[in-house]
Amino acid sequence: MKLSIVTSLYYSASYIEEFCRRSAAAARSVSGDDFEIVMVNDGSPDDSLAVALRLAAQDPRLVVVDLSRNFGHHKALLAGLREARGEKIFLIDVDLEEEPELLLPFHETLLREKVDLVYGVQQTRKGGWFERWSGALYYKIFDYFSDMPLAHNQLVARLMTRQFVEALLCFPERKIFLGGLFALSGFTQLALPCVKHSKGSTTYSLAKKVEQAIDAITSFSAKPLYLIFHLGISIFFISSVALVVIVGRKLIFDDVLVGWTSLIALISLFFGLTMMSIGVLGIYLSRIFEEVKERPHVIVRKVWRQEDAAIE
Repeated sequence: MKLSIVTSLYYSASYIEEFCRRSAAAARSVSGDDFEIVMVNDGSPDDSLAVALRLAAQDPRLVVVDLSRNFGHHKALLAGLREARGEKIFLIDVDLEEEPELLLPFHETLLREKVDLVYGVQQTRKGGWFERWSGALYYKIFDYFSDMPLAHNQLVARLMTRQFVEALLCFPERKIFLGGLFALSGFTQLALPCVKHSKGSTTYSLAKKVEQAIDAITSFSAKPLYLIFHLGISIFFISSVALVVIVGRKLIFDDVLVGWTSLIALISLFFGLTMMSIGVLGIYLSRIFEEVKERPHVIVRKVWRQEDAAIE
């Protein structure tokens, strides 16, 4: 098979039909009729699965993967990549914020530049001022903590060779941050400027975005642990100097510093720093805890492929 298009479904019922129509039209332009569209139902509470199955019954090139529950966006996409059989795999979100027609320039660039991955980056980050500001802040923080360069404002949309996807699927970790895994996989990668549209609503709440940012940093950098170490050394040094000054003033000038307010403030400050440090250590310990259990990324309830049904 020449091409696989992979997406995930979560509150996606209203987009699926148009997505499949536009994706199929784009796929025909680059691979004729030799393609498949793999849709992973990530435990969607709406009727996304029913819509996908109805369309799959009409078109044998549609493959539906139903997960046993909601495992998360990135894990669902990885599940779709495992089911994909194409020589080239196009990964994209179903909500049409990223146009399925991006497949055409991506495919042209992949062939012309002879690279293993072509991915989209936003020319101008979509959304209001807070989304743009928080997105810029996130990438700055990630760049500071991580030793691995990461392209800013990446899209999910990307076209990959089979070799690249097989390398990507070798990573066994349970906490999935796809942007980091794509970068870690190496090979030859090329970014293309794209426009990402806004549908006005998202299933990614602010809390989920913050959680994803913490996962990304702690999964790809140990620098927060080193910062805790340096913070401890700095506090020890400052405290030692302050103690020497206090003792010196007592011995030389018989002067005792009094100030319960400042003392309480310092105690509160150090208590906060201690709790923050313990919290960072706890996050890393929780990552270890999740990895050593070696639980599967996802559990697949059923896969619908018409050609497999025909063989049976």
